[in-house]
Amino acid sequence: MGKDIGWLVIVALIAFGVGRETAPDPNAAPTFGKTGLPKNCRAVIQANLDAWQEKKFSADDIFLSIERNCGQNGYAWDL
Repeated sequence: MGKDIGWLVIVALIAFGVGRETAPDPNAAPTFGKTGLPKNCRAVIQANLDAWQEKKFSADDIFLSIERNCGQNGYAWDL
């Protein structure tokens, strides 16, 4: 019985590894909603960089936006 569990664990780890490598990356390309607002972190970062370069927002505002949308509990992770 111990051998069976060992093989099951090995197979599960291999399956997890393959699934992780083949799963699509939701941040591989910037995506935007119908309104033009960014939907993923890559788009949020690019929109913030563009706004900063155009002097629309300060660096502090940009970092707050990135934290709010792409931080640990950010909205952009809820795809």
